Amino acid sequence: MQIIPVIDLKGGQVVHAAGGDRSRYQPVHHTSSLCDSSEINYVVARFLKLYPFQTFYIADLDAIGGNGNHDVAIDDLLSQYTNQEFWLDNGSSYQALTTTTRPSNCKPVIGTESQQLPVSLKNAGLILSLDFKHNQALGHPGWLESLELWPETVVVMTLDLVGSNKGPDFEKLSKLCKEHPDKRFVAAGGVRDINDLMQLKTIGIDAVLLASALHNGSIDAAMMEKF
Repeated sequence: MQIIPVIDLKGGQVVHAAGGDRSRYQPVHHTSSLCDSSEINYVVARFLKLYPFQTFYIADLDAIGGNGNHDVAIDDLLSQYTNQEFWLDNGSSYQALTTTTRPSNCKPVIGTESQQLPVSLKNAGLILSLDFKHNQALGHPGWLESLELWPETVVVMTLDLVGSNKGPDFEKLSKLCKEHPDKRFVAAGGVRDINDLMQLKTIGIDAVLLASALHNGSIDAAMMEKF
């Protein structure tokens, strides 16, 4: 099972996402035992010092919310770390992504909360993020109803559990894994410790997005070696 660290960007800094209320997110170094700066390149360097991650997940929260973007900082990161792959959710539409050239180490994410209409992602080389908040699916309901549109890799993003220390939504994740064994599901939101990781692996999750548990030290390099 792959462990993927998360970089949430807001106002020019990496922030600590908690509970899905983006207006309250604070620079990550205020609560992190891993970082004493919230500058994106510094945070990525600290993650790589902790563990040789091959993939990172970046959420440009300003771009998703229609309030500017971090394109320059992200482009700099992509050019600096050419051996790592970066999954990027910046709220772009499918149409915009299909007409934009991108570096080979950048893999765009289509988040359902940002999309007006579902489109087929089956052979588009994109990742789908099924976004949920307070047990409600965000975005057009067609994303959940039209399973033939899904690509191979699907993130299950439970926004209100992010940074909550409440544990993942095991019930929803288990149901999806059982119903769609042909998909590669990525769990996002609520992971606290190695016990959560073990349970996610048992139910068939292929990858996990992590931030808080890495920053607070509850999941360390020795634990990640087990996966």
